Amino acid sequence: MTTAIKRSDRRVSPVFLGIAAVTAAAGWATWTGFAQTTGLAVFLFVTGAWIVSLCLHEYAHARTALHSGDISVGAKGYLTLNPLKYTHALLSIVLPVVFVIMGGIGLPGGAVFIERGRIRGRWRHSLISAAGPLTNIAFAVVCTAPFWLDALDGVPTAFRYALAFLALLQVTAALLNFLPVPGLDGYGVIEPWLSHKIRRQVEPFAPFGLLAVFGILWIPEVNIAFFDAIHWALSALGIEELESYCGQNLYRFWQGDSPVCTTG
Repeated sequence: MTTAIKRSDRRVSPVFLGIAAVTAAAGWATWTGFAQTTGLAVFLFVTGAWIVSLCLHEYAHARTALHSGDISVGAKGYLTLNPLKYTHALLSIVLPVVFVIMGGIGLPGGAVFIERGRIRGRWRHSLISAAGPLTNIAFAVVCTAPFWLDALDGVPTAFRYALAFLALLQVTAALLNFLPVPGLDGYGVIEPWLSHKIRRQVEPFAPFGLLAVFGILWIPEVNIAFFDAIHWALSALGIEELESYCGQNLYRFWQGDSPVCTTG
């Protein structure tokens, strides 16, 4: 029962609030072009917003697990949105940020430990796994709202580009997470419906699932098909490929400006 959760276990962490404050300040600097530091402002804004989305991703897993019967998530600190409380902060926060910096791709997180034995019902197990990437989809919808609502009048170009790149990260994270690969949330969705024999056979491969996915993405044909799907989804949300490209270019400000991207 959720009544066993202490109020302190639900209190939003100062760490998360600090990250959100930095994100808001960087967003303001991006919008206003404060002190002519647009590239740095975009970097801080997108990185901060990306970490916020990772926290919300993990929170969604934990919150759904709580209402499905696992009250242990409260004592573990998962309901505070504190990224330092995750069982594998390296996998959930550090590596996703590094991948964004290096390659502009939304690496799936996934490091809250759910005590599955407390949960009854296959649908509940599936929903717990789906909750994280569904949060990324919701985040992408929010980021792209000015585009598909045709409400870009008055939105500075740099801020628009930053939103487009942030949306790309959310869409890639959702798509990768929903792949039915052991170790990813997509497999977690279908796992409860598999036979015990199949689950036992697949279990040893779970730690290597994400590595396998990124290895396959190195294949040029697969990489092209993957990003074609990403840009198709973004296009459906009103974002052109050039906008997300320019957002990434602004984000990686240390590489210099692209001649096709202007923020004036």
